[in-house]
Amino acid sequence: MKVDQPNLDGFSVLMSVYKKEKTEYLKESFRSILTQTVKPDQVVLVEDGHLTDELEEAVQEFENLCPELEVLRFTENRGLGKALADGLLACRYPLVARMDTDDIAFPDRFEKQLKAFQEDPELDICGGHVLEFSGSVDHILRRKTVPLTNEEIRQYARTRNPFNHPTVMYKKEAVLKAGSYQHMPGFEDYYLWARMLAAGCKARNLDDFILYFRAGEDVYRRRGGWQYLKNAVHARWAIHKTGVSGFGDFLYAVSGQAVVSLMPNGLRGRFYDRVLRK
Repeated sequence: MKVDQPNLDGFSVLMSVYKKEKTEYLKESFRSILTQTVKPDQVVLVEDGHLTDELEEAVQEFENLCPELEVLRFTENRGLGKALADGLLACRYPLVARMDTDDIAFPDRFEKQLKAFQEDPELDICGGHVLEFSGSVDHILRRKTVPLTNEEIRQYARTRNPFNHPTVMYKKEAVLKAGSYQHMPGFEDYYLWARMLAAGCKARNLDDFILYFRAGEDVYRRRGGWQYLKNAVHARWAIHKTGVSGFGDFLYAVSGQAVVSLMPNGLRGRFYDRVLRK
């Protein structure tokens, strides 16, 4: 899929927030955007349903500090896929950086990713490694690394998500041509990457840690249980249907997913620490 080279003079940041998120986490995420070595030209924040008064006050505080902020407010919580799809349409710049509202970007994150796009006009999506933490960034739990080259990413994507979603920067046009974000609970990003790779998009991950990812037992709890497994099987079949993986890859991934999803939460956490993370 051929996408025109974007004007690298500006880029948007895309975020989504809902009422169950913590105000202090949101403020820390906002601060990490304000202190970037290269500032975004637009920040699009999607309010996925009514927020608490405290969260809304934090958003308004950020609006005063960041005139580039544009807030899309929806009265109902519709899920991450639909929220990001609407937010992406509101992004005015050809390059868009994703950011979660409870994570903290390294100060030079955007600078490094913009450089990658400048160096390779054919690049469509670029992510990087994350440091998973709990409480403060001084308490690092583990490192989550991802494959680096386009070839390694394509191979990895056969059975696992090749990107850390809140680290990615991509060409808006490439995402839209692949069908944008869609409703796929827990796997909205993986399904999008699969469609982009199937469409011929060029991918890369920086060999750098560019984001602090907030983790803990709650992260593992959300990745367990029968409903999560049901969602995972549905998503992995949809990913297989894009053509990025074979039927054997689908069976292998689903089998592993079933084992991990049905583990007790504590055991699942240890499995992530010792097998899926460094």
